[in-house]
Amino acid sequence: MLIYQIYPRSFKDSNADGIGDLKGILEKLSYIVRLGVDTIWISPFVKSPQKDFGYDVSDYCDVDPRFGTLQDFKQLLNEAHRQKLKVIMDQVWCHCSDQHPWFIESRSNTKNSKADWFIWADARPDGTPPNNWLSYFGGGAWAWDTTRQQYYFHQFLESQPTFNLRHPDVRKAILQVGKFWLDMGVDGFRLDAIHTGFADPALRNNPARPKGMAVAPDVPKDIPQARQLRSNSEGHKDTLIFLEELRKLTNRYGALLLGEVGGENPLERAALYTGKKRLHMAYTFSLLKSKPDAASFAQTVAQAEETKNKDSQFCYALSNHDVKRVTSRWSEAGVKQEYAARTALLFGLSLPGTYCMYQGEELGLPEADVPFDKMVDPFGLAFYPKFKGRDGCRTPMPWSRIGSSGGFSSTRNPWLPFCEDHRALAVDVQERNKASTLYFTRRMIAWRKAQPALQGDGLRVLKTKGDIIAFERFDKKQRLLFVFNLGDTSANYKIPAKAELCDEASIGVQCVKNSLILRAMSGAVLTLKTH
Repeated sequence: MLIYQIYPRSFKDSNADGIGDLKGILEKLSYIVRLGVDTIWISPFVKSPQKDFGYDVSDYCDVDPRFGTLQDFKQLLNEAHRQKLKVIMDQVWCHCSDQHPWFIESRSNTKNSKADWFIWADARPDGTPPNNWLSYFGGGAWAWDTTRQQYYFHQFLESQPTFNLRHPDVRKAILQVGKFWLDMGVDGFRLDAIHTGFADPALRNNPARPKGMAVAPDVPKDIPQARQLRSNSEGHKDTLIFLEELRKLTNRYGALLLGEVGGENPLERAALYTGKKRLHMAYTFSLLKSKPDAASFAQTVAQAEETKNKDSQFCYALSNHDVKRVTSRWSEAGVKQEYAARTALLFGLSLPGTYCMYQGEELGLPEADVPFDKMVDPFGLAFYPKFKGRDGCRTPMPWSRIGSSGGFSSTRNPWLPFCEDHRALAVDVQERNKASTLYFTRRMIAWRKAQPALQGDGLRVLKTKGDIIAFERFDKKQRLLFVFNLGDTSANYKIPAKAELCDEASIGVQCVKNSLILRAMSGAVLTLKTH
């Protein structure tokens, strides 16, 4: 499966208010179809105060007016299905907005019907929070409520209280939300930060991260939370109860469950969370590092395939709305951005299971440099300038070279500034150039679908040195060898005799006798003799 992630705020604005919307997505569906992907994942568009841009929900069963109406979504859903695209909704089911009616009632007193729908705790005798848990967005993970005279737990912003998912009525309410959208015809859900839904019921402290131990891949190393092992604040085994209830629901509709899984040992956790009775697939932040590393990438792919549940798939991603764009991450050492963009695409499309592509990845967009006075991401604002947050990967999609907002909107002032560096990479520019990254993406997606070895899970990661990563993909009919140089200098790689280079799918390589010469940031595909 190939998934195309849409960040609706930045995809296409149809009404000139500077914010992308559902009608804008509808307008560009044919563009997505031409890419050759199977499924679109739409980031949150339900009602929200937008303090975390939709990941703080105030009404799970209605569309936020900024994005349109329920009727607009139904029209989009119907047209996507007509064009053979499946639609996955982003669902934020571990926390909501403090403006959600459920939380407003819960915080009103300790005796109401929803008093235990969130995680509340008394202060310690000295008035401090009940433990040392820290928020992803900085500072403590507990906020004091003057009405209840208790603290409530929040994994992210103070305005995003965490559900008490151990309460059966909470899970029942969330299942009703899922049923609402499944009855409408959605094809599945992407579950936001699903590992954060269940914490230690005894509220025990998190231990300090041992000196020299690597930071988990889903948090920047410079924030306070990176100093803890999040063994008690998230990832509790009770998560499995909730996942199994969700799977029973989606099985009735033949719908898909894709989970975002982070924290410590994310690949092992992803394997635990998936399977016949749990999620269909999961993705982690393991390949979303600041720069590519051949050894760690090889280990990640090997471990993901070795540990995954036999009844599930791993979903690989190199970009999304939470991290610096892959073109910039892979070209940090001075490599040309075009090389980085295309090599990353080939690498992602060569992996087993599902690949998830983020909007603009097909154009080779680099990270935008958003000045501080234009930043809006609360994560970036909290840690600037050491960490600039997520605005740089969320700027408006460049549809046209002309216009102040690059065809994204007719307004001059979209919600984030249009990146001038993206103008030369706009869709209309690349549509006129058959040597463009957009054309390359379409060719590679079509090529992937035509290769028997890439339709199954057959994979063997090979031992390599330096910046080279190599692996075989195979089935009974075909064996393919993939070799990538992820470094900033050229490299050689010895290949088997009678290996045939696939020129159409290779980037920046030469084959001389039994040796590949790979330029900096390049990739080769070779056909091997089957036995």
